[in-house]
Amino acid sequence: MIGEAGADRPGAGGAGTASPGADGPGEPPCLAVIDMQRVFGEPGSLWLAPRFAEIVDPVRRLAEAFGPRVVFTRFIAPAVPRGAWRQYYEQWPFALQPPDAPIYELADPFAAMAGPTVDATTFSKWGPELAAKTGEGPLVLAGVSTDCCVLSTALAAADAGATVRVVSDACAGIDDDSHANALHIMSLYAPLVEVVTVADVLGGARPA
Repeated sequence: MIGEAGADRPGAGGAGTASPGADGPGEPPCLAVIDMQRVFGEPGSLWLAPRFAEIVDPVRRLAEAFGPRVVFTRFIAPAVPRGAWRQYYEQWPFALQPPDAPIYELADPFAAMAGPTVDATTFSKWGPELAAKTGEGPLVLAGVSTDCCVLSTALAAADAGATVRVVSDACAGIDDDSHANALHIMSLYAPLVEVVTVADVLGGARPA
C-alpha cells in the first residue's frame, strides 16, 4: 500500500526525466530505497543492521541524484499475523506495533527526503506500486538488509521481468558474511540481477 507519507513527488515517473545510469531510449531507472528505518538503524534495536550508519551517506547521494525517480519503502507489522508469520512475531513480539510507531519511521535524513513510500508486511517490497514506479526502466535497489528485504525484493522483481541492479556499497546486511553471501546469490541471477556500485550508478557506467 502507499503510505500516508506517500503523496507523489512532483514529476514522479515523468517521461524524459534524466536519471543516473540511464541506458538510452526508454524510461530511466527507478531507485527503491529499501527500509531505511529507525528499527534497523538505531543502536540497541533488536533488528539493528550493524553497518546501517555507514550506508546512510551513499544512499542519500543516490536518492538525491535520482530525484523524482526514487521511492522509499517501509517494513511494517501486520495488524494480525497469519500463517508462519505468527511464529515469526512470537520470536519478535516487540515489532508488533502499528505502522505509525516510531520504530517504523524512516531514519534521518530520509524522513525529510521521502516522497512516495511503499509499506509492506512482507520482506519483498515488489508489487503493483513499485512496479508502477519502475515502469519499463531498470530498478536500482539500496538499503537494508541485503540478506532479507533487499534480496527478497530483487528476486521478486526479477521474476516479474524487471531489470534489477543492486548497489552493493549502499546496502547493509545483518552481518558482513550475510551481506557478502546475499550479494553472491543475487549475482548468480545475472543478467536479470546485476550487482553494481555507487560509482557505477552515479557515473552512468555498467559493470564489466
